[in-house]
Amino acid sequence: MKIGVIGLGNIGGAIAHNLVEDGHKVAVYDVDSSRAATLAEAGATALPSTAALGAASELTFASLPTPEAVEKTAAQWVDTATPDSVFVDLSTNAPDVVRRIGATLRERKCHLLEAPLTGGAPGAQARQLVFMVGGAREIYARARPVLDRLGRATFHLGELGLGNTAKLVNSLMAFSATWCSLEGLAIGAKAGIDVRTMVDVIRTSGTGNVFIDRMVEGINQRGRPPAFALALASKDAGLLVDLARGLAVPASVTAQIAQTLVAAVGAGLGQRDYTDWVELAERQSGVELRIAPGKP
Repeated sequence: MKIGVIGLGNIGGAIAHNLVEDGHKVAVYDVDSSRAATLAEAGATALPSTAALGAASELTFASLPTPEAVEKTAAQWVDTATPDSVFVDLSTNAPDVVRRIGATLRERKCHLLEAPLTGGAPGAQARQLVFMVGGAREIYARARPVLDRLGRATFHLGELGLGNTAKLVNSLMAFSATWCSLEGLAIGAKAGIDVRTMVDVIRTSGTGNVFIDRMVEGINQRGRPPAFALALASKDAGLLVDLARGLAVPASVTAQIAQTLVAAVGAGLGQRDYTDWVELAERQSGVELRIAPGKP
């Protein structure tokens, strides 16, 4: 297929590289031309604008940081896109914005799929992404063979807006598990319990979660290159607060998690990787959270 990729950051760049490997004719664009140049060396065609890419692709992926950026880019893309072309938004977006973009593209005889994902940069590189798709089933059927090659699972949730609803709910679970675990470990450590011992207790008692079962093993490493910045996590949490309010669903935990991520950004951690959220817990509790090596 003739496939375009707009936004060549950690995820978009890895997806573009895999599409080239799969034998597609891939056109790429990024505001940072050096990223496009790197993909050109791998076999993609670097184009000078979103409009140029729209004219060259039957299926276009966009991996962008904010709903505003997605809406602006989709408007530029559809100006030159061939009728019946498909724009696939990989970003975490607001469901209302997704539906508005979809309506705009339909007016121009083009189609929108939302396909927010989990797995981050490592998942994109290793083809281990999970896509949560919203949009017309027949359009999903056109894109699914490509998505299936890029990830390990693809779920079609229904109409536009439901893919991002699922992604935001998934993010809430991940954010809540992380922060609740950090608070609990801080309480234990402040009282004098070794972090490794506390983790072993939680795992053995059966009350673990994605953070305790896996991510906690990396809390000693700080300042790693950001695969998922805390500022983006804060943006996603804010979208979830708005979604819950619009649905009239009480979401007190969601609101608190969102405020905690705002605090992380305010503390200067916004451009740090999500794993550095531990530093906010340390600052607030006045205790260091370091874990000893586990038993072989």
